[in-house]
Amino acid sequence: MKRVLAVLLLLALAVPLIGYRNATADPVVRRANVAFASWPANTPPIRVALLADIHVQGPDLSPKRMARIAAQVDAQKPDLILIAGDFSGDRTLRTHLYSEAEIAASLKGLKAPLGVYAVLGNHDHWRDGPAMRRAVAAAGIPVLVNQAVRAGPLVIAGADDIHTRNADVEALTRSAAALPGPTVVLSHSPDIAPLLPPRFGLVLAGHTHCGQIVLPLIGYLATASRHGERYACGMIREPGRTTVVSGGIGTSVLPFRSGAPPDFWIVTMGPLAPAATPR
Repeated sequence: MKRVLAVLLLLALAVPLIGYRNATADPVVRRANVAFASWPANTPPIRVALLADIHVQGPDLSPKRMARIAAQVDAQKPDLILIAGDFSGDRTLRTHLYSEAEIAASLKGLKAPLGVYAVLGNHDHWRDGPAMRRAVAAAGIPVLVNQAVRAGPLVIAGADDIHTRNADVEALTRSAAALPGPTVVLSHSPDIAPLLPPRFGLVLAGHTHCGQIVLPLIGYLATASRHGERYACGMIREPGRTTVVSGGIGTSVLPFRSGAPPDFWIVTMGPLAPAATPR
C-alpha cells in the first residue's frame, strides 16, 4: 500500500512539473503557404509571422523570456509580423502580473521590413484595453481597431475582439474597401471567420491555445470557441476561406501545457502557381 501511495504521490508531482516544462519550452515554428489570385504581378512572395496569446505573466512567461522569443521570431527573417492579441496575463494562479509598459517593452525586439501590427484580445479588454493599446503603440506596434492598413502587397484588416463585443465587421469591411489587393484578416479569435464577407479569404488568429491541454484518447478539454473544435487549431480550409489558428505563446487559467506546445507560424504568401501547359 505504501508503494502505491508513493507512486501516486510521484505522479501527482510529475504531472504539473511536466506541464510547466511544456509551457516554458521554446515555441514550435509552424509553416504554411497561402496563394492569392489577386497577388500583384511581378511581386515576390513574402513571409508573415503570426504570434498570438502572449500572456506575459509569472511564473511561465516573464518579459525576459518574451524578449528571447522575439529574437527567435526575428531569426526567421519575416517580412511582416502580426500579433493576434492577448498580451495581458490575468489568471488567478500566477506569481506576477506585469504592467502594460513592461509587457510592451518585451516586444520591442520584434522587427520586420514591412512592420509589426497587432490587435487586442479578450484578456486585454478585460484588464484595460485602452491602456494596453497605448502601451503597445508606444513600443512601435500599431494596434488595429476594426480598420485596414496596407503593408507591402498585403492589406491587413485588423478586427477587434469578438468575445468582448468589440469586433465590428461592417466597419472593418468599409475600411478594407478603400484598399484593393490581397487581404488578411488579423483577429484574436477565429470565431469571426463565419461572419466575414467573401473578400476576406484568409484569417490569422489565436485565442484557442490549440486546447492548451489535450489528453490522449480524450482530446481537447476546451477550445474557448463558440464553434467547438471547428477552429481549434492549425490550418482550417473551408470553401472560400482559410483560417490559421496559432496555439499561442503563453498560457491561460493554469501555467501548464500538454499535447499543445507553444508555437508561432511563418506563413508564406504569394501568387497562385501558373497552370500547367497541356502537352
